[in-house]
Amino acid sequence: MASSELQPEVCSCLALRQAARVVTQFYDQHLAASSLRTTQYSILSKLNRLGPMTINSLAAVLVMDRTTLGRNILPLERDGLIRVRQNAADARSRDLELTANGAKRLRAARAGWLEAQKRFDAAFGGENAAEMRALLKSVVTSALGATPRME
Repeated sequence: MASSELQPEVCSCLALRQAARVVTQFYDQHLAASSLRTTQYSILSKLNRLGPMTINSLAAVLVMDRTTLGRNILPLERDGLIRVRQNAADARSRDLELTANGAKRLRAARAGWLEAQKRFDAAFGGENAAEMRALLKSVVTSALGATPRME
């Protein structure tokens, strides 16, 4: 085998997915007291910051398949943390909105999230963690992120 040929253990996708699972589990542990998972916290946080939006818009902001987002919003809607309504301008579209109970749960979860952030930065160094986030954001905004999604 030629030395220039890549080996399976050099797979960027696998390395990123493994790291993402470790970090997700770490954050989930810190959010457990709020009964929210990391993905749910992200959904509530985006709705809190950006206001009501369509499912498609939120999926795009979170870089998530619409169908995956749909599965993730079901328990949030069931628990009264978000409201799903028909879009006023387009009857085929649905809007997501954070409820007062959702905002309250998000505030309660914030302490766990902040602790996870603090411990992550302490483990890797604040500067290293910031550089890593910048690199990962550049992956999202790169030509790779412009690849059409399969749904």
